[in-house]
Amino acid sequence: MATMVFSVFFGAIGFAYFIYGKKQQRMVPLVAGLGLCAFPYVVPNPYAAGIIGMVLTAAPWLIRE
Repeated sequence: MATMVFSVFFGAIGFAYFIYGKKQQRMVPLVAGLGLCAFPYVVPNPYAAGIIGMVLTAAPWLIRE
């Protein structure tokens, strides 16, 4: 159940990052958004999904172009 909640939560954030990166033509939010939308399909462990999701969510804030 936790994996499904993480998938929906991080997928919504990823979609927003993707749209923002596409409109602003910024690569880091665009790639982070794609990663957030795609990683729940390949990571079955809820702890790993939480950590990866938090890292990808923080990446656009930590990596400035």
